[in-house]
Amino acid sequence: MRYNIVMEKIKTVIIGGGASGLFLATALKTAGKTILFERNDRVGKKLSSTGNGQGNITNALASQTDYFSVRPTHAALLVEIIRAADENALHNDFKKMGVLLSTDERGRVYPASRQASSLTDALRFSVTQKGVDVRLSTRVLSVKQAENGFLLTVENAEKTYTVHAEKVVLCAGGKAAKNFGTDGSAYALAQSLGHSITPVYPSLVQLKTEVAHTKTLKGIRVNDGGLTARLPNGEKVSLRGDIIFTDYGVSGDAVFRISAYIADKINAGVDLEIDLLPDVTEEEIAHALQCKKSAFPDLPDGELLFGIVNNQVGRAVMKRAGGDIRRAAKLCKAFTLPVTGSLGFDYAQVTKGGVPLSEVTEFLESRFARGLYFAGEILDVDGPCGGFNLQWAYSSAMRVADALNRG
Repeated sequence: MRYNIVMEKIKTVIIGGGASGLFLATALKTAGKTILFERNDRVGKKLSSTGNGQGNITNALASQTDYFSVRPTHAALLVEIIRAADENALHNDFKKMGVLLSTDERGRVYPASRQASSLTDALRFSVTQKGVDVRLSTRVLSVKQAENGFLLTVENAEKTYTVHAEKVVLCAGGKAAKNFGTDGSAYALAQSLGHSITPVYPSLVQLKTEVAHTKTLKGIRVNDGGLTARLPNGEKVSLRGDIIFTDYGVSGDAVFRISAYIADKINAGVDLEIDLLPDVTEEEIAHALQCKKSAFPDLPDGELLFGIVNNQVGRAVMKRAGGDIRRAAKLCKAFTLPVTGSLGFDYAQVTKGGVPLSEVTEFLESRFARGLYFAGEILDVDGPCGGFNLQWAYSSAMRVADALNRG
């Protein structure tokens, strides 16, 4: 049976029990006067899956890395926010909670346990210790400005009720990975209070490409290959990592990482170039092919690349090259695939786009509704793959906590 109860009055409401909401709750001095609403049956579901379940929480290069925005006009503010609560501060906060972190060769920082759930547990225990009222399986249906704060309509399985809050912080994430509860519905709450939302795009996601030349390559991995994205404006982004051919295009570590740079540009036309042998020159490949052709004159063209690249990949390259050795060498260094799309928000790790930074103050407070704040992925800020987005969740939460603790 559903029923309404007498309106509650509270100092601070945090909407969203993901990484940014948990970080914020642990940092509030008056946490005992705080309610955290989480629509899932437990907090930190997405956090518990980060880094393939190993917990890539930040990166040693976070404060030295550029972050992205659909409307990149506030770079200085982003740098200030990240550096004010950087990867070292995050590391120290977890150390205080008894969690040891370790850094790999690419700067990715993990809990020593290599269990993302241990990060969630530490934050959950800290929030409980602080006396935050965590309400699970609860949806915030609306937020309206009211005298001395905001009036929230809230729903759970048993009842619908109202809460009056002096301050509200939207930490409800973006639109990526709706299986964790981040389906983009929080944008409506921001819009109801006067905010706009930039176009949003799935980022850190598998990419769809033309497959005419890769139909026979499903499941084949290029280990530590080179990957270059050529952008519509003539710029290019290059990196190295694993690339996996799929029936729809490409996946793998390098693909996830490069998608962050092109997510909002795919519709304008982006080409990927795969370097199958980044440590070998085109001339060396051509020479090896010529030697093989001379040594085995009866060898079919499709077999010339054996011992140089994966046999199946070699056949696809030679077929595309029409048997021409010089062209085959070029294709080994730049196997071009036009990007046609991505697998979308259901498979993306993060959202590119959100509430524009032009609509918030330096403390991430709304310019339209005083007392309303934002932290984490709901803002138009995203980072590369490798712990950078969780660092933003932390840094933005600390910026909001600083403002709330002051007043």
